[in-house]
Amino acid sequence: MSTVIRKSLLQLVFSGAFMKRWNDRLRPMELMEVDKQAHKMIVAWMLLTRVTAGMEQAERLALVEETIEGGLFDYFYRLVITDIKPPVFYKIKANREDYQKLTQWVLPQLKPRLAPLGPDFWERMTEALMEPEEKTLSRRILMAAHLYASYSEFRVLKPLNPQDEEMPEIEESFQTRLRGLTDIPGVAELLSGDNEFSRFAARAGQLRFQKRWSQTPRVPETTVLGHMFLVATYSWFFSVEAGACQARRHNNFFTGLFHDLPELLTRDIISPVKTSDASIGELIKQYETQELERKIIGPLKSGGCEDLAERLGYLLGLSVGSEFIATVHEGGEVRHVTESDLRGPKNLDELDPKDGPLLKMCDRLAAFIEADTALRNGINNEQLHQARWRIRQMYEHRPEVMGIQVGALLADFD
Repeated sequence: MSTVIRKSLLQLVFSGAFMKRWNDRLRPMELMEVDKQAHKMIVAWMLLTRVTAGMEQAERLALVEETIEGGLFDYFYRLVITDIKPPVFYKIKANREDYQKLTQWVLPQLKPRLAPLGPDFWERMTEALMEPEEKTLSRRILMAAHLYASYSEFRVLKPLNPQDEEMPEIEESFQTRLRGLTDIPGVAELLSGDNEFSRFAARAGQLRFQKRWSQTPRVPETTVLGHMFLVATYSWFFSVEAGACQARRHNNFFTGLFHDLPELLTRDIISPVKTSDASIGELIKQYETQELERKIIGPLKSGGCEDLAERLGYLLGLSVGSEFIATVHEGGEVRHVTESDLRGPKNLDELDPKDGPLLKMCDRLAAFIEADTALRNGINNEQLHQARWRIRQMYEHRPEVMGIQVGALLADFD
């Protein structure tokens, strides 16, 4: 299988780590686009879990597919129009003709990097972006998730801007638009704030405060939250390339989006520490699992969010010991399967499959790009050189994962 995912696409996805948000306001920290996108898609997943309850499989899979792709389309669009302030953009969007003119300018900026994904992907993206109105259920879910994630950022900077005359108007706009979406299951809970559903959404957003590689200078610095979005997005594109069924690529995307959730409780423990000794790695894993159960899974279950707790447990591989183990739901239980199983008879929607090795590869690839980008930006640091070298070595003798030519892809970065 040839690799259509190229260095340029991976770098495009990563470029949101450079994009500053709210940069015309006083803020306690830099708020980055890639972090906001992660929070947005986490909230979209939460809403999807509620909205799809009771749906037939085909309808549920179609809605999830449309929502994930729609979120990625929005992200790519945002990467191009970065300098347009939201109030100006919303005015453009309110005028269909003006919005389509802007979009006709945006699309050619993206095509060189996205065209290798094929004409079908490009056609879906063009069709979605040319339509400014939020009419479909997936678009409305994404809008609710976008408003919640942006409002969360607003509440971080609000106390530092008491003299800003626009702040009350901005807050009212967030609240009014979210209230207009309360027919979507879960949105009213997010707005009320006094329930476990909204507490989980707020807690997930706190991962934007945790810097990765905290003792290593980098440009740009990435957060745990932003890293999770990178892994999720890479997982999505590689899952599509690997021929994954719909359920498998959905599970891979959302597992990538949550794979470092335990770091909300343990902080970012660097890989050399985890791998320095098998017993230390196992101890850390046990502690992460215990804390995850005590502070996340348990409260969700007792707070009326059993649906979220159950799906999180599966995505994070709690019953098999790791999110990086390939699994299916079969015979009423979660079962460990091989890579060849997933590339063959187990690649079925009804088995709810999830890749392990592919997700681990995407996790390492995101770390490689974080290190490589910092080095290319002039940060000459031994830890970054070591990280980049170590990841290359991992795929020197095993250059293919789930049909993806990882070795050839990493060679593009020479």
